[in-house]
Amino acid sequence: MNHILNLFISPKDTWSTIRDSDYSIISLYLRFVCFISLIPVLSWHYGATRVGWIINDHTIKLTAESSFQIMTLFYLSILSGILFLGFMFHWMSGTYGATKSTISKGVSISAFACTPMFLIGITGLYPILWLDILLACTAACTTIYLVYIGVPIMFDIPKEQGFLYASAMMAVGLVMCAALLGITVILWEMGAMPVFTD
Repeated sequence: MNHILNLFISPKDTWSTIRDSDYSIISLYLRFVCFISLIPVLSWHYGATRVGWIINDHTIKLTAESSFQIMTLFYLSILSGILFLGFMFHWMSGTYGATKSTISKGVSISAFACTPMFLIGITGLYPILWLDILLACTAACTTIYLVYIGVPIMFDIPKEQGFLYASAMMAVGLVMCAALLGITVILWEMGAMPVFTD
């Protein structure tokens, strides 16, 4: 948790510290990922059930049961998504000359780079569509910046190789997001669709 603020103040030094810490996957999940990923989940659960969205002067809310089901799946997708991206970071490392790669390093960079996305999840407490989209885009840009800064440092490779490596990982991230959208549609068809109060 000490790295959160430092990632925004001095990302290069913080990435070096994270690299030298050499976290295990279990300790990283138990000490960081499981807790910080609760921010968007709990915020959106509250916002969707208590506050709701205002569309055409009409407030739309989810039922507590529906929201709980959706947010549980959301939480599990975050946990599995971080692990998948970490594995992909490690799997692709040899292609870009990263000889000191481990799966735990891959999970570390995917978890800490996504920190802005986790933190911006607090906007779910009071859902305002245009503001949430604007802040989510800002958080996504910050995440991309952290990946481009962090890859060469975490994997001890030249910046040029790090740029190509990070770009490849951006493509993997986009494919994963598209896959999650497809999985969401399938889950809706299987009964995990939103149920509104009205």
